[in-house]
Amino acid sequence: MLHRVRVLLLTALLLVTGSVMSAAPASAVIGGSKSTYGPWAVRMLVDGEPVCTGTAVTQQWIISASHCFYEQALPVADKRISFRVGNLDMRKGTTVRPLPGKRVGSAHADMMLIKVAPMKIRTAPLATAGVHPGQVVRQYGWGATCTEDENTCQSPVLKQSDLRVVRPDDARCKGYTAPGGPDFCMEKVSGIPAGGDSGGPVMSIAPRGTETLLGVFNGSDREQVAQAGEISQQLAWIRSVTRK
Repeated sequence: MLHRVRVLLLTALLLVTGSVMSAAPASAVIGGSKSTYGPWAVRMLVDGEPVCTGTAVTQQWIISASHCFYEQALPVADKRISFRVGNLDMRKGTTVRPLPGKRVGSAHADMMLIKVAPMKIRTAPLATAGVHPGQVVRQYGWGATCTEDENTCQSPVLKQSDLRVVRPDDARCKGYTAPGGPDFCMEKVSGIPAGGDSGGPVMSIAPRGTETLLGVFNGSDREQVAQAGEISQQLAWIRSVTRK
């Protein structure tokens, strides 16, 4: 199921990530909550329409999911992309745009780094250690709050879901995550991320201002299970790109 979701996401980006999935109970998405903190969270738009979520990792670099930058397997032009930053309500945020030709995709994970003009926002510290089974994490995004047509119910305010890391060989993750792979698998605790949340931060749960970025969300089954690329595994790549 999770592998099928990834394929659908890659081929139907501008229908909003994964919106062609079959409907799941509304509570699968609505079970999260409104965020009261998340200064590093970034909303991505294409042609002015909300598409994905991202995270500011430096004053000039945003990380998101690579699949957010493709439409029908073709790259989305830089000039069509913008980001809203600096406010939990994306309608009140500041617009920044990619610097032409300054985005770099990971060769090993569903992650993209995008350079923008300097942002005056708090950035997310990067995790240096991996996640572990049983760890409860928090995912943030402005994605769908329904499942019937995810394009019509993108949240204007930042929301969050709590998830618990499970073993990569958990039967629910079969065919997608595997020991030693770039992604980790999570089960629902309260809420589940959906279309429009792709690329968003999966953070440690810690006192406000001390959270670390553990992963980049890249898909879910809309019911019980989600997955994210693991930051610690891509740390050398992130640092090499963002220091340029």
